Amino acid sequence: MSAEGSVTHWIGQLKAGDQAAAQAVWERFFRRLVGLARKKLQGTPRRARDEEDLALSVFDSVFRGAAQGRFPQLQDRNDLWQLLVAVTAHKVIDLLRHERRQKRGGGAVQEESAVSEASSSSGQGSTIERLIDPEATPEFAAQMAEECRRLLAILPDAQLRCVAQWKMEGFTTEEIAVKLGCAPRTVERKFRLIRSIWKKELPS
Repeated sequence: MSAEGSVTHWIGQLKAGDQAAAQAVWERFFRRLVGLARKKLQGTPRRARDEEDLALSVFDSVFRGAAQGRFPQLQDRNDLWQLLVAVTAHKVIDLLRHERRQKRGGGAVQEESAVSEASSSSGQGSTIERLIDPEATPEFAAQMAEECRRLLAILPDAQLRCVAQWKMEGFTTEEIAVKLGCAPRTVERKFRLIRSIWKKELPS
């Protein structure tokens, strides 16, 4: 069975509440998700939970939601990764807002800035940020994942889709430039093109 086929098979079992499938998905995606969480948390203030805790929380939400039938659009490997990315972004913002509320007073301004920075570094700034409700549930994050997938699909070529996906996953402009073998200013031009295309698709 191919990697794509095995993940699709596991998703079907996840929806049936199969713990063995949950373990298989965890083993396949855990390290990748930890790396994603680490990128999204870069530059944020000292936090109560690290990226592994965050990744475990994401998996728990996705596994429970799948078993309860809350993610009907979840069908294949791409759907699963988009959902994991979206739920991670939601949990990072929720975590930072929670820590801001705990600090209150003088720490509020600093934490609010951190939320904005985390959103931007996660690829959730500007256009995509409007898709995130700070009080959203994982189900809303799943809807956001579907919308992100739709927005990726309307980009005219594979390279732009890769650039947008990497930005959503928290890669910096410089890291994306290395991946493409080009100058950072070239990546910035691609960002501007992506934003102009997406601006026509999203409500003002």
